[in-house]
Amino acid sequence: QLQLVESGGGLAQPGGSLTLSCAASGGTLDYKVIGWFRQAPGKDREAVSCISGSDGRTYYADTVKGRFTITRTNTVNTAFLQMNNLKPEDTAVYYCAARSDYSGTYLRSNRGIKSTDFGSWGQGTQVTVSS
Repeated sequence: QLQLVESGGGLAQPGGSLTLSCAASGGTLDYKVIGWFRQAPGKDREAVSCISGSDGRTYYADTVKGRFTITRTNTVNTAFLQMNNLKPEDTAVYYCAARSDYSGTYLRSNRGIKSTDFGSWGQGTQVTVSS
């Protein structure tokens, strides 16, 4: 069973940067979409960014476009979320998730990114942006 472990969270000042890592074990990230989600207190979990395992296609929420970058290295079964120009509203618990996508079509559809589409989840890492 695929297990995901996030790391790299912490405290950052507004305008600062953090890099989150998602390490997979017990399976491969090949042909899987990797997603980063976040959940702030009192709010629903939201999709932040995703990356396809077939063609490298990416998705970014409008709130993070131009500031966050998602990458993956299948050779070491790890995905990353580089977060720059952090804002207080980025404060949340960040989760890594994965779902199979053998056809490579998940991020090509217009149905949107839903947390319920992802079957494997990490435990989450806290990101706090504050001065």
